[in-house]
Amino acid sequence: MSFIALGINHKTASVDVRERVAFTPDQMVEALRQLCRVHPTREAAILSTCNRSELYLHQDHPEAEAVLDWLARYHRLNIDDLRACAYIHTDNDAVRHMMRVASGLDSMVLGEPQILGQMKSAYAVAREAGSVGPFLGRLFQATFSTAKTVRTDTAIGESPVSVAFAAVSLAKQIFSNLNRSQALLIGAGETITLVARHLHEQGVKRIVVANRTLERASLLAEQFGAQAILLADIPQELANCDIVISSTASQLPILGKGAVEQALKARKHKPMFMVDIAVPRDIEPQVSELDDVYLYTVDDLHEVIAENLKSRQGAAQAAEELVSTGAQEFMVKLRELAAVDVLRAYRQRAEQTRDDELLRARRLLASGLPAEEVLAQLARGLTNKLLHAPSVQLKKFSAEGRIEALAMAEELFALNGNQEQS
Repeated sequence: MSFIALGINHKTASVDVRERVAFTPDQMVEALRQLCRVHPTREAAILSTCNRSELYLHQDHPEAEAVLDWLARYHRLNIDDLRACAYIHTDNDAVRHMMRVASGLDSMVLGEPQILGQMKSAYAVAREAGSVGPFLGRLFQATFSTAKTVRTDTAIGESPVSVAFAAVSLAKQIFSNLNRSQALLIGAGETITLVARHLHEQGVKRIVVANRTLERASLLAEQFGAQAILLADIPQELANCDIVISSTASQLPILGKGAVEQALKARKHKPMFMVDIAVPRDIEPQVSELDDVYLYTVDDLHEVIAENLKSRQGAAQAAEELVSTGAQEFMVKLRELAAVDVLRAYRQRAEQTRDDELLRARRLLASGLPAEEVLAQLARGLTNKLLHAPSVQLKKFSAEGRIEALAMAEELFALNGNQEQS
């Protein structure tokens, strides 16, 4: 049985490809159930964020090509185009990859903490879909434990570096004094919450939160003294805003070129700074063609992020070592668990043999046979029956020339001459 981690991320695929491979929350449960019908997938989970879409699988035999084919068909992509930017990890490499992802070591922002929460959500959705069993379940728990150790034992998460922080840092470069600026935040998820927190700490004059549901927008707005509106109210509010940062799960753009053009006219072409963190994109790419608009996507944030990563680089090596240790320990435990079923079956057979021989001995005692003779027969019977199956198999191995199996048996039964003599 094998683990597989298969997917694309910000290092291997452009935002255009990533948005086509992304899974929406509404698609996730059905996609997982479909995926588990792909032979020979037994367990599956999907992690889909703005920077990556990854499938985590447990299979009887590693058949990643079948999964890749399913992914291409599901998203109606050319299989060769997908193969060109996809990566596939198996067994120990798959385990290590999951742990690196959860620890923030494979993120655009080194050490960013949001990915662990997203990984936990992926696990929860997979459990809801019934696609996680004992093997992936254990792997997720080991992954969470390793990521927690990385957070606790290294300084990788100490500096305030994230996509949200990078977006706000970029805004500070364009508007030197943020306490005179007004911001419109589209969405109410974890990333937008972080953006709102950073903007609030920078003393932004006014924050407006727009969301599909007013309740979610209001819950976020209350935390930072902001105003909550519906997505439909954005056109009326857009002209007032100097900063627009968007991160939703919408499949279609929320802001088009026409709406931004009208807002610019109302602002008398006072500059607007926009960051589209969403995948698929919330803001039409054509908006960047407008004068007085500074539009950035997640891919554009690399440079800003790189500047803020220096303090985390030293901690990354220690984190990598913790991840490697975590992966090795998990695989060792998994191999130990694999022996449990064999040991249980062997013990049950031995105990049944013992009970049968003991019953026979009691009958012989009841018939009046001397105890010494009964004990000798009991010992002889137990020895013969316990050795019968191994003896037959060893003779078979020898006849077939399977020398390695004979050597393994010698080690298994401690016949190498090093055992203690009684």
